[in-house]
Amino acid sequence: MPALKPTGYRAEIVWLGVVPEGQMESVARTELELDFDGPLGEAHRGRTRPACSRVSAQFAKGTIIANTRQMTLLSAEEMAETAFAMRIPELRPEWVGASVVLRGLPDFSHIPPSSRLQSEEGVALVVDMENRPCVLPGTIIEAVHPEKGKAYKPAATGRRGVTAWVQRPGRLALGQSLQLWVPDQRAWSKLQHDW
Repeated sequence: MPALKPTGYRAEIVWLGVVPEGQMESVARTELELDFDGPLGEAHRGRTRPACSRVSAQFAKGTIIANTRQMTLLSAEEMAETAFAMRIPELRPEWVGASVVLRGLPDFSHIPPSSRLQSEEGVALVVDMENRPCVLPGTIIEAVHPEKGKAYKPAATGRRGVTAWVQRPGRLALGQSLQLWVPDQRAWSKLQHDW
């Protein structure tokens, strides 16, 4: 029996971009070329990366670890909800360092870790986990919407999308459809474990 099962859910790619080296904002693209290191031209690409504050409980800062954060995937619907909560007209993908913005997957930020998003052409992205919001996009938002930058982190909590890495390289393009595959296993329950 396969370890992953297809769902009936498909998402449309509505925005693509890369964060160039030395920048915080994404730059829009109509296509992304992906290899095993991630999107070409992306500052976060690579098969390894230095450990950061997100994994500080496990590794000392700077320790070289596998890079499961090659890409930031966001939901157009959740971005609209975040903008509404911030009381701004829209939240631009560039401001939050987006790689891919998708439309059509409900509760996107909480799809199971290790899920796959796969195109009909076979390009496959592996979801690492929910991406927790940080304060850095607030600086960019503040420049466009004064007095609103600090609202980003609380407004984006639970709606910041997911991080992902490339399982099968290829090309992603605007308008392309990605199917959601999920792990074929029951949900983990701490009630069954004696910690």
